[in-house]
This record gives sequence, C-alpha cells and structure tokens, in this order.
Amino acid sequence: MTPRSASVNEELRRRSRERLLQAAVELVSERGYEATTLADIADRAGSARGLVSYYFPGKRRLVQSAVHRLMHRTLEEALEREPRTEDGRERMARAIDAILGLARDRPVLMRQHMAGLLDTEGFVQCPEQQRLAELLRDTVARHGSCDTGTDYPMLRALLMGAVYAMVLPNVGMPITPLRAELFRRYQLDWELGVPPDTEAPGGTCDADVSRFFATGDDQSSSKPR
Repeated sequence: MTPRSASVNEELRRRSRERLLQAAVELVSERGYEATTLADIADRAGSARGLVSYYFPGKRRLVQSAVHRLMHRTLEEALEREPRTEDGRERMARAIDAILGLARDRPVLMRQHMAGLLDTEGFVQCPEQQRLAELLRDTVARHGSCDTGTDYPMLRALLMGAVYAMVLPNVGMPITPLRAELFRRYQLDWELGVPPDTEAPGGTCDADVSRFFATGDDQSSSKPR
C-alpha cells in the first residue's frame, strides 16, 4: 500500500467513525437508548453493521463516546464564541452554562449518559472524554486554580451532580437554582455566560449536530488556545 492510499484509507476510517458518533447522538435523542439498536445507528450512518464493532466494543461504549463528543464540542464552541475572551471568570461561566444547557435541552440523551456512567462498565476514558477533560482542566486553570489536579475533578463532580439533578424523571430540578449554586461557589456574577432567560448563538438544542462531527476537514482538535 502506498503512503497516499494509506492516508486515504485513514481518512475514510475517520469519517466512518465520525458518522457513527453523530448517528448515535441523533437516534438516542430521538428514540431513547433502549429503542436504538446498533443496526439503527449503522443504517443512519450509512455504514455496514460490522464496522460498528470495528470501532466500538458495544452500544454503551459508542453512545458514551458520542455524548462526550457532543459535550466536548458544545463546550469548545461556548468557550471560543465571539466575543472571544481570556477572562477566567467569563470562561468558567460559559463552561457551566454549556453543560447545564445540554441537560436542559437534551434531557433524554443526558439521562442515558448519566445512567451509562453508573453501569458496571463505568466511566470510560475514550478520546472524546479526554478532549472534554482538557477543556475543563484548562478552564479551571484560567479561573485561577493553583491545584488543577484537585480542582478539575471537583468541577467535573459538581457538573455531573447538577446534570443528574436536572435529568431525574419527574423530580428534575430546574436550571436556575443549580446555576446559582455553581455561580456562588465559583464567585461568578449572574450576568456572565448565558443566563437562563437568554440564548447563546446556536444554543444547545439545535437539532443539527453535524457541525460537531468532522466528516469533512478535521474539526475535532480541541487544544486550549
């Protein structure tokens, strides 16, 4: 195989994986986890059923990776939207609002994500999760942390707890008091980020998530800038 053909094959594999991630997000959002099969995901992605197993060991791992991708790219978009800012307090506010916004706007998907994390397979450090972690760790550092090794896991735990509280069936908490509690902890003014009665450009509930899945030019790099 020539270097050129190897590069082409690698690009095709990357695009196939991206389409599977996108299809998983779309279908679980529409139907729920149990009603979505790997065959459904492969059909939506235009891929052979066997290709799913090539990239992911099972449906749970695929869906977890897909949601982590959505979270990572939603967070990245929020942090880098105009007007661009290096202010650590504004970036922390945007990060909190991005994650809480996903729980508010995509409760079915985020409820399944939380349930998957409690499964026996547990928390999987897939590439998508690692990119999400990089962004959150950078956010903590820019906010002024002197110990990101302690403060990043705390932010992650607080966000996961807030998301869990929002997506509990029948007794889910509204976004406002949870946001207020997180903002108090991180000493953020209510007007920072995207307060609940406003909407950031694009929002978090746009049905078209294709911009978060790189099936053309590589858009998946999330190195903090």
